[in-house]
Amino acid sequence: MNLYRFLAICTFFSSVSLVAQTAPEKQKGQVDTNKFRQMYDLMATPNMYRTASGAPGPEYYQQKADYKMDVVLDDVNAKLSGVETITYHNNAKESLDYLWLQLDQNRRNKNSVTKKNGSSYMDEAISTKGFSKKYLEQAADRGFNIMSVVDENGKPLSYTINETMMRINLAEPLKGNSKMVFTIKWWYNINNYRVEGGRSGYEHFEKDGNNLYVLAQFFPRMAVYNDVEGWQNMQFWGGGEFALAFGDYEVNITVPADHIMNATGVLQNREQVFTAAQLKRLALAEKSYENPVVIVTQDEAEKAEKSKSNQTKTWRWKAENVRDFGISTSRKFIYDAMAVKMGDRTVMAESLYPKEGNPLWEQYSTRVVAHTLKSYSSYTFDYPYPKAVSVNAEDQGMEYPMICWNFGRPDEKGITSDQTKYGMIGVIIHEVGHNYFPMIVNSDERQWTWMDEGLNTFLQYLAETTFQKDFPSRRGPARLIVPYMKGDQRGLEPIMTNSESIRQFGNNAYGKPATALNILRETVMGHELFDYAFKTYANRWKFKHPTPEDFFRTMEDASAVDLDWFWRGWFYTTDYNDIGIKDVRLFTVTDELPKGLNVPQSSRRNRYNLTGPMVYAVEMQSSDKPKSVDVKEIKTLKEYLNSNFTKKEIAALNSPNYFYEVTFDKPGGLVMPLIVDLILEDGSVEKHRFPAQIWHLSDEKVTRTFATEKRISKIIVDAELETADIDISNNTWPKEEVKSKFD
Repeated sequence: MNLYRFLAICTFFSSVSLVAQTAPEKQKGQVDTNKFRQMYDLMATPNMYRTASGAPGPEYYQQKADYKMDVVLDDVNAKLSGVETITYHNNAKESLDYLWLQLDQNRRNKNSVTKKNGSSYMDEAISTKGFSKKYLEQAADRGFNIMSVVDENGKPLSYTINETMMRINLAEPLKGNSKMVFTIKWWYNINNYRVEGGRSGYEHFEKDGNNLYVLAQFFPRMAVYNDVEGWQNMQFWGGGEFALAFGDYEVNITVPADHIMNATGVLQNREQVFTAAQLKRLALAEKSYENPVVIVTQDEAEKAEKSKSNQTKTWRWKAENVRDFGISTSRKFIYDAMAVKMGDRTVMAESLYPKEGNPLWEQYSTRVVAHTLKSYSSYTFDYPYPKAVSVNAEDQGMEYPMICWNFGRPDEKGITSDQTKYGMIGVIIHEVGHNYFPMIVNSDERQWTWMDEGLNTFLQYLAETTFQKDFPSRRGPARLIVPYMKGDQRGLEPIMTNSESIRQFGNNAYGKPATALNILRETVMGHELFDYAFKTYANRWKFKHPTPEDFFRTMEDASAVDLDWFWRGWFYTTDYNDIGIKDVRLFTVTDELPKGLNVPQSSRRNRYNLTGPMVYAVEMQSSDKPKSVDVKEIKTLKEYLNSNFTKKEIAALNSPNYFYEVTFDKPGGLVMPLIVDLILEDGSVEKHRFPAQIWHLSDEKVTRTFATEKRISKIIVDAELETADIDISNNTWPKEEVKSKFD
């Protein structure tokens, strides 16, 4: 037949065949929902300010705000007044039409809208004192009273107050790479934080009539202006904390003459505020690397409690490159300190506490501060500031550069429960640790609480484990986050949620991100890769303003581990992890073609590209008695081995006897590594670890075959509870009944 005619006939019949068939139903296109897709849809586009590697770019800039302050404490009336001169450096290339400052104390104004941002319920039972406070008494007015705002020539500046924010209205724009100097005079009534709440204020001691002050957010502070969102001028609603610019501080604080004080910065006039005996003890403390030295004794503090001097004295402080300023002062304070070696420098670990904190505080506080500095520095950078101070303020846990307030006291009989002891140690580690995040690695707490609280809680857990081997950590290990992650989805938000929209604050902003980082370090990346990448992030962004993307990108950039699947699941969703064993099949092997099995020639084209005689897998039913098979004695396999290996090489080859095909399913939405323990009949354990990428082609189930020399008696998924699996009832084969907590 003519070739062209043959092709034409074939084409004709092919066309007829196509016409005769029913046209397939058209399907809609699919959206890429693969959990390993890159995060270009979620992360900001890299630019000259912030690079794709996660590092600051060549055009990165940040503003600077320097403060000179004179502050006076009226202890009788619990009133604070001050005059501050701010030098604001506009390091951006663009001009600024106005400046924004934070007035956080205005949240305590009687009619502040920021106190009306939630539900209010009728209490079924409430104390008479509480009822009176809630329904009968007039709310105290605690906000800032701005007396004047003037430029460096004393000329009044126009300003507008919007709740907790104040705008300075500039007559002319502040040009890029220039600065402006202006002065604010203010005062406010200090809150009793144990009665009215708050991150700072005073505690009143009824027995001796004295106050213990922890003062913060006590002055109008410059808001942050940056390349990400311009002015960060979100109101202070009470949940999200602070976004602040770095600067240098000179602060003079006048208090009663018998007060002992500590604050952010270096004391400039110690000879004028300490006695000769106290100065000698302070000099000893600066050389004591093993144990704290008491500088102001309990006897001295108790005498001051009774004296209540009418005289005053001024403490003068200087601090460089800090983002905020905190003060604590009282005549009740005992003061101890010790030296900590930090590279080629000496840093001071210090504590202030009333006698009500002893014997707990004199035993632990300063030692815990020293341990924290050593532990955190090993994972980040050597602590750059000259000191870190822990202050005992009951019902508190709050941080500022170089100083923090921490709860924890024995009961009235001097007895300390384990709960109080470990709670105090944990909070000291946590609040001192905040010097690193966000005081130095200066993230925006008002937007992303997890960037300081989550990272800090993770490092807190590491510090706790080295402080005491069996320390009862509350957050960090994967198993501790399970109750939260298996909770009602209607009450959960992704970690990447603005601070003011989080309902379960402790779990979402502290516990879950800390657990995520712990899983990254222990299970996904390993210590070496994780620690190098984490230290890279800390050093890239110390004394700068990082965003979440800067953290995510740096962790990948410095480790060569693709983590988009991890960030997407853990940080951008409320998915949970649940991996189980769906099916287990046992096979034996033979070189005899099983009856009824027809192996197509194409089956020979497997990954090993073998031809010739075949070895066949035969499934054994559950009723069959598993039998050992010496695979090296299978006829066709033996011939292959003898012709390709020496006797010595054959002896070194594996000798599996049993073949288990295990199918794992994933009812949970999170992608996680698959960790499998095979418990053999003699009690020995084979551990197999598969990366999260095992799920990259199937998000529902995967199958793996295990060849073993001995029979398997049990298979366990995530035996060490590394992955926060919320349901372990499906983690074991043969299936076991999970004991309840009651059992």
